[in-house]
Amino acid sequence: MVVRPPVTAEELLLTSRNFELVRGELVPVTPAGREHGVLSAYLALELTLFVRAHQLGRIYTDGVGYTLFRNPDTVRGPDVSFVSRDREATLKSVRGFIPGAPDLAVEVRSPDNTLAELSVKANEYLEAGARMVWIVDPPTRTVQVMRPGRPAVTLSLDDVLDGGDVLPGFSLPVSRLFAELD
Repeated sequence: MVVRPPVTAEELLLTSRNFELVRGELVPVTPAGREHGVLSAYLALELTLFVRAHQLGRIYTDGVGYTLFRNPDTVRGPDVSFVSRDREATLKSVRGFIPGAPDLAVEVRSPDNTLAELSVKANEYLEAGARMVWIVDPPTRTVQVMRPGRPAVTLSLDDVLDGGDVLPGFSLPVSRLFAELD
């Protein structure tokens, strides 16, 4: 058996955008399907309009990488993410992966993802400092909201997704989000 040294975040950046890095191991990421793309784009639009209007920070899309842990490295790329203005001001470079977790990470479940896999990713974001994670589940038309030190809350079509203290004042009816699929 050949033992390979763990891959670093810097090596991943040079290798491919079709992988995430989990404890030094490359994990393939399958391209998203239509349903996933529709929901990610809609959330990114709604969040961008809100964040810009209130000058709260920056929204990232398309799996922008965050180096969550080092030695061995873990780099994850949420479908949509938010970094606060204060945190954004501390970033020294526009190149490479963003150090640490986003303030908000959004994962949209694809057919090849299980909720258990997304829960693991969500917990990694939280452990690395994310203040909130949303897991959007198209088959059940629910959104799971996770925050550090609190039990997860599952929102259904009758509920309203809000930004809490991460995006104060942001709200989106869950029914309106999933109406994009109809």
